[in-house]
Amino acid sequence: MRAFQFTQAKTVDAALDPGSRFLAGGTTLIDLMKLDVETPERVVDINLLPLARVEAAPDGGLKIGALVRNSDLAVHPEVKARYAVLSEALLSGASPQLRNMATTGGNLLQRTRCYYFRDTAYACNKRQPGSGCPAMDGYNRIHAVLGGSEHCVATHPSDMAVAMMALEAVVHARKDKRERRIALDELYLLPGTTPDKENVLEPGELITYVTLPKLPAGTKSHYLKLRDRAQYEFALASAAVVVSVSGGRIERARIALGGIATKPWRSREAEAALEGKSASEENFRAAAEAAMHGAKPLRDNKFKIELAKRALVRALTVMTA
Repeated sequence: MRAFQFTQAKTVDAALDPGSRFLAGGTTLIDLMKLDVETPERVVDINLLPLARVEAAPDGGLKIGALVRNSDLAVHPEVKARYAVLSEALLSGASPQLRNMATTGGNLLQRTRCYYFRDTAYACNKRQPGSGCPAMDGYNRIHAVLGGSEHCVATHPSDMAVAMMALEAVVHARKDKRERRIALDELYLLPGTTPDKENVLEPGELITYVTLPKLPAGTKSHYLKLRDRAQYEFALASAAVVVSVSGGRIERARIALGGIATKPWRSREAEAALEGKSASEENFRAAAEAAMHGAKPLRDNKFKIELAKRALVRALTVMTA
């Protein structure tokens, strides 16, 4: 780890330094600094900021502070009662010790677990633009089948972000005196030719809170995660489903997939295939086919396509049983 300047901010305004990195739980940043993947000159500790509350939003939804710990959010009564998919996603991630430290804002911005990205002995377009992507011809079992490019196929690791994508979360951010709202689906960038640019946040811009909209009456939700082992493992494929069913017919569906794409993957194709249709296995399978249409497997990760389809079918079956 290289030497850096450390400060602690007590107000949001004091934290907004374009040349600094923000430190909350540190469960991603500190790891990457130890590996020399991240080498910030200045680090601002933001843990004293008043951003650790979960409260009702004016529209009947939920307002979640950026510093709310994953453990607290997962067991919050309103989250468990109204946004079960989010609670399930959080509890499926990491370990209890990490969830006690990890924060809402940090979880959304955590960086890929691609082994080439995390090992500075290898080239990586995310670390050093133009240096290459060894995953294209190397061992790529964990890599993306959707949203990739010839420059990067690293998957986004967050479970929480997949659930929030299906819930149509909105991120609220501050820079200088300017505040803006960013739909979560618009926060993340596809790698294209610039995989080092992972999101639309500007240097020094701080996520302050996230809002979840009020869901229609009767909405149910579920998160299903498939992985190599039962605990403390990243998803090979996951599905977040938020559906409203009336009289055996799906009135509204919101679908997001994880573990298979370069960002948390909202599938409007699957949603369109479901809405207005009966809640049947046949229609679930049609939605799964639509969700994975256009997937581009590499040598070692073709299995993810079928795995993601089965994850989605299973999650929908659980929801509508």
